[in-house]
Amino acid sequence: MAEPPPPPPPQLDPFPETTRQNDAGAAFVLQSKGEWWHAGFHLTTAIVGPTILTLPYAFRGLGWGLGFLCLTVMAMVTFYAYFLMSKVLDHCEKAGRRHIRFRELASDVLGSGWMFYFVIFIQTAINTGVGIGAILLAGQCIQIMYDELSPNGSLKLYHFIAMVTLIMIVLSQLPTFHSLRHINLGSLVLSLGYSFLVVGACINAATSGKAPPRDYSLESSKSARVFSAFSSISILAAIFGNGILPEIQATLAPPATGKMVKGLMMCYAVIFVTFYSVAVSGYWVFGNKSNSNILESLMPDEGPALAPTWVLGLAVVFVLLQLLAIGLVYSQVAYEIMEKKSADTKQGIFSKRNLIPRLILRTLYMILCGFFAAMLPFFGDISGVVGAIGFIPLDFVLPMLLYNKTYKPPRSSLIYLINISIIIVFTGAGIMGTFSSTRKLVMDANEFKLFSSKVVN
Repeated sequence: MAEPPPPPPPQLDPFPETTRQNDAGAAFVLQSKGEWWHAGFHLTTAIVGPTILTLPYAFRGLGWGLGFLCLTVMAMVTFYAYFLMSKVLDHCEKAGRRHIRFRELASDVLGSGWMFYFVIFIQTAINTGVGIGAILLAGQCIQIMYDELSPNGSLKLYHFIAMVTLIMIVLSQLPTFHSLRHINLGSLVLSLGYSFLVVGACINAATSGKAPPRDYSLESSKSARVFSAFSSISILAAIFGNGILPEIQATLAPPATGKMVKGLMMCYAVIFVTFYSVAVSGYWVFGNKSNSNILESLMPDEGPALAPTWVLGLAVVFVLLQLLAIGLVYSQVAYEIMEKKSADTKQGIFSKRNLIPRLILRTLYMILCGFFAAMLPFFGDISGVVGAIGFIPLDFVLPMLLYNKTYKPPRSSLIYLINISIIIVFTGAGIMGTFSSTRKLVMDANEFKLFSSKVVN
């Protein structure tokens, strides 16, 4: 009788660093201790943020029908994409290769060295862009409250941005992603809070007769409508995107299999409640006069506020507090990269050897984000550009590629055809969105002054 063939050798992890023995970024920042609900908190903070206050503005470029369609398609496609990516991560973990970084996962599955650096570049653009946007909008929130209390005050937007940056420097010293779990639970509650307050304020404005005349017409020029539509699609992509799902799944205690799906279900329940309510109520009341931040529409520069001051003030406070959590979440990849090179796993996380570099590097990173937030106050436009060049490749293209490469479904199968269709459609949308969003950024630059005290809409 012939001897049975020897068992195949175990599949080696292509990233020896994932042994985690000398990897401070993994051992410290991305330590795996969380439960599925912690992942749900992190996901909700990464996706359901004050950017949802730009949804009426996104509808402004799409109209009712196309706006609803695009919002629903984005929700379905992103949930599907994140589900597929989680499945790929689970598959790799079962094969003995647990990836805790997006760049490692993409390079391993797609098998090209350039993909590793491509994902690093895109994630850096996303993390820095969101960090800048979070600080900018937080500074704008403080400015809104200041202007209400002191209409003729001398402080400018960049002063408030500096205040927020100082707060972020302090909070950034929380050493691990997992240590943000309680903050991110609070973030989830805050997102529900200001969404309900904004919806109530919009209904009050509509029923009180103080709102401007409603006009839902699109731009008269056909080319302008096309550009506005793709800019709006880019904004929606940025609102739904997160680009850090592998890093969030990394915080789950092993085995992580199946846990992320539960976290996604929690996150998308919150998305359903908040996204649709804010989009519908804001666009219903303000139509094509919606600002890039619906709170500004409710508090116009001229005339009285369109809702009770306490409602708007509480909403602004909730937004401000959540922005701090969002800035922390999107900084984790940058911290993980920095500490992988600067920290020493042989010494404690709070040892002097690791504490001092962490303090210096994280402080410098926050100062950099704060500086650009003060210098470039284009919050709505930044969302569109980041969505087009960052979130669309990572959240609408790569997950489908990773799944097809990992599971190898037959080319005639429905799932393969769906994945390829999504890749083609959103690659085209990303190219057009990049062009449209950049065009709008250039057009708005005519109104731009360095360290301006007003965010350009």
